Amino acid sequence: MPKERIKIALTKGRVEQQVIPLLEAAGIDCSLVRNKKRRLIFDSTSQPYEFILAKGPDVTTFLERGAADIGIVGSDILTEHQSTQYELLDLGVGECQFVLASTSDFDPRAPRRKIIGTKYPLITQRYFDQLGQDVEIIKIEGSVELAPLTGLADAIVDITETGTTLRENHLQIYDYLQPVSTRLVVNRLALKQHQQAIYELVDRLAAVVSSPSSKESVK
Repeated sequence: MPKERIKIALTKGRVEQQVIPLLEAAGIDCSLVRNKKRRLIFDSTSQPYEFILAKGPDVTTFLERGAADIGIVGSDILTEHQSTQYELLDLGVGECQFVLASTSDFDPRAPRRKIIGTKYPLITQRYFDQLGQDVEIIKIEGSVELAPLTGLADAIVDITETGTTLRENHLQIYDYLQPVSTRLVVNRLALKQHQQAIYELVDRLAAVVSSPSSKESVK
């Protein structure tokens, strides 16, 4: 068994499904993760990697607390949770966009104080601070689209890839905020302890991400 182990916290679900082909294209055996059943930790005996499947916000916690060396997570979560670790690579998957959306009668220029529903209060607050607008922000954990439809909020700030869900709920986009994609982030101490191994992995993944043929093969 290799002596040097690199713990990789991978956001489960959609990010997991998009990133595994990239890892495999970089020569990393992900068969244990693909056949995970109900397991959440996968320690390979043939390569120096241990995978931890976790929810996105928990990936940042694992990184901050040193329970993982590498995290693979959306930039939305990194920004919202104010990650202080090293972001080394944009993996070029999970690309979407923060938007301000609401019903057709919403007026973003109305002078009154607006109520905004979102899963991302920090990002939302920063956006309206830049506009010089004072708003009330309501944190919503579930279907954010419900907020303007039920009168809970005047508008929402949320992530969209194609805008289909917004259109299906009769909402329209009023402004575009920052783009989002999946990033590879490294714990600061881990980078000092496993510098060569981590950079070798990052270089292999970077080659896959930058290769049009390789990216096409993992879609």
